[in-house]
Amino acid sequence: QVQLVESGGGLVQPGGSLTLSCAASTIIRTFDRMGWDRQPPGQERELVAHIVNGVINSIESVKGRFTISRDNAKNTINLQMNNLKPAATAVYYCKADQYGLSYWGQGTLVTVSS
Repeated sequence: QVQLVESGGGLVQPGGSLTLSCAASTIIRTFDRMGWDRQPPGQERELVAHIVNGVINSIESVKGRFTISRDNAKNTINLQMNNLKPAATAVYYCKADQYGLSYWGQGTLVTVSS
């Protein structure tokens, strides 16, 4: 059973930055896929940025502003978010796939508002 715990969410003004971090209870090198999804208010959950076999996939709307990274020594997956827009307001979930199973964290709320 993999446990994922997110941190780093909060309230930020448009144009600001936040860094989300996801701490995994196991060695992240065993993950087939890892990354971040989000669910805006009243909308479906969507992929934001994932790492699959070392390749980064991200949605077009965050390219150039969001950076996903992994720290194998700390078993964390991070999401650096710059130049945040109000449309980025959502609950952000860490996700990992391992041995055919998918795991999500409890989510962390990001609110972009002036």
